[in-house]
Amino acid sequence: MPFDPGPIVAAARAALPPAMWDHVTTGSWSEVTAREAAAAWQGLRFRPRVLRGVGEPVIEARLLGREVATPVGIAPTSLQRLAHPEGELAMAAGARDAGCVNVVSSNAGHRFAEIGARAGTWWLQLYLPPERSAALPVIEVARAAGAAALVLTVDTPEPGPKPRPDDEAWEGLDLSWFRCNFAEPGTLRWAGDLRPEDVGWLAEQSGLPVVVKGVLRGDDAHACVDAGAAAVWVSNHGGRQLDRAIPTALALPEVVEAVDRRAEVYVDGGISSGLDALAAWAMGADAVFLGRLPLFALAAGGRDGVAQLVRELTDDVVRVMRLAGARTLSDIGGDLLVGASESG
Repeated sequence: MPFDPGPIVAAARAALPPAMWDHVTTGSWSEVTAREAAAAWQGLRFRPRVLRGVGEPVIEARLLGREVATPVGIAPTSLQRLAHPEGELAMAAGARDAGCVNVVSSNAGHRFAEIGARAGTWWLQLYLPPERSAALPVIEVARAAGAAALVLTVDTPEPGPKPRPDDEAWEGLDLSWFRCNFAEPGTLRWAGDLRPEDVGWLAEQSGLPVVVKGVLRGDDAHACVDAGAAAVWVSNHGGRQLDRAIPTALALPEVVEAVDRRAEVYVDGGISSGLDALAAWAMGADAVFLGRLPLFALAAGGRDGVAQLVRELTDDVVRVMRLAGARTLSDIGGDLLVGASESG
């Protein structure tokens, strides 16, 4: 059977508080971008190869210099303790069990030292505050706990307005742990004046590779790499920022072309099958990341649910590679997609 996320989503809906379900599933404004994500991937078509002696495909990859068992990673999400009592601890352990990269939100509800003790390869997602230096103590704590990279979110000068949930829906839910790694946990402030220089500053101050997340244009991707980004992450924030922003499946080729292999390229947004991942790699992505699905798996099954999700989707990727005639990720070129430039 092909991978089917339906049972995970249904179990999560039953387990999550209504406010949390709405928070996770809702897009901004009229939710056009959120609705279009999956369909954009499903609209792509393949030209599979035959007689290539594929045998058993090899899925292992190297991301930012580290070997991972699968290039299917976990994107950052906040409020994980509302999905499961162990929150980020269970997510980190499940990701480690599956051998994938786990990106931890800077809004995490557990201490980075605790998360790092449970984690395999993990990166810290970061919103820069108006006073840049205020982020440095948090970065240092994360680095000491084993964070291997920083993921700078650049598409959120302010949160996009959401139709759900309303403020009253959160009443009765304990959020005292939110952003517990900050000196002022309840204070949420985003820099509205991010510039390319911030990328280089972060890399210099932290000594860690910097991934820039939230890029949908080739010229922006070019500027990120010129500024010192180790990777560019194609993302529209799950349709939660500027509504009517293009789907990531449509943005990815332009970004890959602009980066021109000077940095790694990642993508998220509506990816829920091995077929979606195959299309992303055919366009030139180095890894795909899942946002809502791991959170649903966490709610439905805790640590084991997260690990099972990544393993099952990875198995689906292997199956798809075999059928497409690709033995390794490097065998997946643009010639596998109809209308794409020949590259494989």
